[in-house]
Amino acid sequence: MIPVLRPADVRAIDERALANETLAEILARVGQVVADVALAMLADPAQARVLAIVGPGLNGADATAACQVLLPLVAQVTTVDALALPPVLPEADLVIDGAFGIGLSRQWHAPAIANTPVLAIDVPSGIDGLSGQALGAPMLATQTVTLGGYKAGLLFGDGPDYCGEVLVGDIGLGGNDVRSRLVEASDVTSWLPRRPRTAHKWNHSTLVVAGSPDMVGAARLCSGAALRAGSGYVHLLTLAPFDPGVASEVVRSAAADAGPDLSRFAAAVVGPGLGRSPTAADLASSTLNDFDGPVVVDGDALNVLATTPGLATNREAATVLTPHDGEFERLTGRPPGPDRIEAAKSLAVLMNSTVLLKGPSTVIAIPEGDVRIVNNGDQRLGTAGTGDVLAGIIGAFLAQGASHFDAASAGAYLHAAAGNRGPRFGLIASDLIPQIPLAYQELLSVS
Repeated sequence: MIPVLRPADVRAIDERALANETLAEILARVGQVVADVALAMLADPAQARVLAIVGPGLNGADATAACQVLLPLVAQVTTVDALALPPVLPEADLVIDGAFGIGLSRQWHAPAIANTPVLAIDVPSGIDGLSGQALGAPMLATQTVTLGGYKAGLLFGDGPDYCGEVLVGDIGLGGNDVRSRLVEASDVTSWLPRRPRTAHKWNHSTLVVAGSPDMVGAARLCSGAALRAGSGYVHLLTLAPFDPGVASEVVRSAAADAGPDLSRFAAAVVGPGLGRSPTAADLASSTLNDFDGPVVVDGDALNVLATTPGLATNREAATVLTPHDGEFERLTGRPPGPDRIEAAKSLAVLMNSTVLLKGPSTVIAIPEGDVRIVNNGDQRLGTAGTGDVLAGIIGAFLAQGASHFDAASAGAYLHAAAGNRGPRFGLIASDLIPQIPLAYQELLSVS
């Protein structure tokens, strides 16, 4: 996993580093890292013209250090003051953006650069280093070299639209103690549950409490995903009428009937499409009270927690909450705000649960303060029902013995990987389900 640094983390790392070595020593390493990336972006460095925008702070110092390395290696190096920029930059083969880094807090408008490639240092200038919000008209980078770890602003808000390809440069300042991490495919392989040779269906059984007359599909999607993600047995307890589209392998019972023996299930998923009726609230509450295994709380069951938080805080077994921003606000009384990492951490503490805060970059936090961020998906997952699929995957992973943190993290990554196998246009939630085992197999092949 790659460290994810917020501005406060960067400042703390810099202060520690400067207690042990000089700024000149640090900048020498930074300059070499940035220059190496710049040289790789040039077709013919010996004939290339490099223009560096140099700001008044450390970002500008980084750019200046890179220019010192590049001077004998390229045809021309020109610097321009970020505080006195012309509206249109002179022609060049590469622009190094060292105008403003993670500390910018005011509006800024990048100059016109035609079609010149841009290498940004840490974050494209004009992108807030914490939230990723565009502050005016940011620089549009071809590549961003981020020093010491991913900057949070590259993962959230507008950041991904401006950063281009992101490369992490090691400048020897540590950061391994940072508790927020970006998940990579190689990490997920160790978290994916494996079914042992002696397994039988009840070892990895999942109870799905989902669906209502108006939202039949949610039950279908969640239970189908749980099957495809490795549950040996899925029982759907539902308020919905009979749905012939539910996989034939799913055992189904109506909530009005005598329910299944909860003690037989290894994990449960409660809430997808359950509705907001008093009956739905009672069913969610009774399941969370009576089931003593790990549980995923999703959708309408999160609304129940908003009024009865003890259903989560008082549980001894692992509890995973999967809110989107609206559900987060109902649980806390406020939206997540610009710091999504802190938002997920605070809700995890408040609810004594693992929290998976959905978004283009998904944030998974546990009460102890550790955070993982998953960003391998894209806009294909922004359709109705994909959250139901995600809940089913996480429930299946819990049923197979994965920890709450690993189940949520690997589940989010696999969910996105399944989406990445689908068409670029027109993907719907049910398309994800047959892709789950294929994406799982591909992840296992990652060394």
